[in-house]
Amino acid sequence: MIKMKKILFICIALLINLSLYSHPWKPSHYVIIDTDGGIDDIKAISMLLASHDVRVLAITVSPGVLTADNAFIKVRSLLNSYWHEGIPVGINRSSTYKPKEFPVPLQTIWGNENGINANLAPDCFNLINDILSVEKTRISFISLGSASTVHLALKNLPVFRQQVKDIIWSADGASETEGFNYNIDKEASVRLLRQEIPVKVVRKFSLSNNDFYNEELIRDIGAINTIYARKISKFLNSELAKNHMFAFTGTDEMVAVFLHYPELFINKTAGYITDSYPSDLPGLRESTIRILKGETVEENQVIREIPSDPSFYFEDIQPFVTEIIEKYGHDEWNSGVITNELHRHLGVFSIIGVKMGIRAREYFNTGVDEFTATSYAGSTPPLSCMNDGIQVSTGATPGHGLLTVRNDTVLRPAVDFTYLNRKIRLTLKSGLTEKISSELKEINFIYGLDSNIYWELVRKNSIKYWNSLDRHDIFDIEVIR
Repeated sequence: MIKMKKILFICIALLINLSLYSHPWKPSHYVIIDTDGGIDDIKAISMLLASHDVRVLAITVSPGVLTADNAFIKVRSLLNSYWHEGIPVGINRSSTYKPKEFPVPLQTIWGNENGINANLAPDCFNLINDILSVEKTRISFISLGSASTVHLALKNLPVFRQQVKDIIWSADGASETEGFNYNIDKEASVRLLRQEIPVKVVRKFSLSNNDFYNEELIRDIGAINTIYARKISKFLNSELAKNHMFAFTGTDEMVAVFLHYPELFINKTAGYITDSYPSDLPGLRESTIRILKGETVEENQVIREIPSDPSFYFEDIQPFVTEIIEKYGHDEWNSGVITNELHRHLGVFSIIGVKMGIRAREYFNTGVDEFTATSYAGSTPPLSCMNDGIQVSTGATPGHGLLTVRNDTVLRPAVDFTYLNRKIRLTLKSGLTEKISSELKEINFIYGLDSNIYWELVRKNSIKYWNSLDRHDIFDIEVIR
């Protein structure tokens, strides 16, 4: 009997390990974030978005530091500035709290607010219900403000209790009833701490003689070449922040660090409640840098990293390596390198596929292997070469059952991407399609496919377009549902 139990245990362990290896890119944390628009929230949300080990499924806003409408405008503008237009944002209009609107948060620029209409925002509870109904992985609900949204979701959404594994709340402590977030909605706070879903209360970092963001940390953040680090660096170096010392304390952003590195906190658990105190200052600062660099998980499966040293590459590419990486990021560069090796030559449409796939992932803020793709590029080169770039940049491959190539319709450089029941179509802009196609036809007409000159000119063109085409400018994006 004991022997059989051991065998059963080994089989279960093997199955668990196989499931882990079959989804090497699956993030550890799926989250919905609730925010009230505080200046610490711009840092916390940016850090969560920066991590490849976190998937932000949606953001909800509730009144607190700002009105819900103004908080929505801040969050929507932030996501748009990161090209994450596909992350939905909902408003909690059920809260009765009337904020006095703090001037510094109201004046802080999160992104371009032009054209953002809070009246068109969906109800946050409908949004939460929709997300939890289609996402099968159990999630963490992160509250950066009051307990209002999570309390009402617990009360009114049965799927919330089924799909939420824990609630992470940025507050002054489970027993501290004088804190700002606790008092925005006292009834909700009391009820949250009495229900049975585990609640992890993450406290701010208290430092008597210094700020969490010292000169060294601010300098190190400024040296990171990611959109998230640049946003935080710009904020910390702004006159608005310099005149408001709260900007330099470690408050809501401690939640992002806690999610990744709970061992840096003193965690005291009583029943379903855990009080978490930030304790390791050097570790907290180092982890902040690691998160903003996107170094929370290994990105590759065989090699540690793809070199960014120009001398590693052929001479015709060397002058462009650093420029391409600085303009478009390591993700696009890495996908481009792998695609061209897979494709066995540098091709314009394969590069277009890379840029399109990265743009789609950016839109939804996903990793690889997380959405399905239907390509209208067909199976005839050179247009079909785009499919290789799509596969590498998104992980949507035929082998994973995530890529479908259509040949039964009008062929064009367009792909439908579907994620969590939402679908968008990216299409290469018509003028650019015509320009690239006419160039390839002309080279083919003059030299022919069997000519070395043809492939040399194609390679030269591909490098040119790789460097000159910004993925944010070359595609039309249509929201289908």
